[in-house]
Amino acid sequence: MKVTIALRLPRDAASVSVTRQILGAELEVLGVERHITEDVQLMLTEACSNVIRHATEGDEYTVSVELVDDRCLITVVDTGRGFDPEKIRPGLPLSEHGRGLQIMRALADDVRFMNRPRQGAIVCLEKTLKFTADSPGHLLSAR
Repeated sequence: MKVTIALRLPRDAASVSVTRQILGAELEVLGVERHITEDVQLMLTEACSNVIRHATEGDEYTVSVELVDDRCLITVVDTGRGFDPEKIRPGLPLSEHGRGLQIMRALADDVRFMNRPRQGAIVCLEKTLKFTADSPGHLLSAR
């Protein structure tokens, strides 16, 4: 099974919710376990919210999601100035801001950041999916 979703979005806070709902609906249709779906949605929300908050150049960003068998790969690309994830100081545990990278690292099986100075940043998040018994995703990924 291979499912691909590709979105080009305006750098607007409303786009985060739309993207989250589109991916959540796809995972629900495939029968991904609810706690995994919630983790994937939160990872995506954090990556997109960082673009909205921090990418200062460009009016758009892209999100692509590939579901291959039991793997979900999310790629978020912005056109801002890029960043060095090692220089980002972790937010305080109860802070409303500054914990996005920590959340992504905690929920994803693999997180990769690629910096393209003056061209933006790429965030890649990978998560293993678990399907409910006899769900379409379970049946299709077994082929």
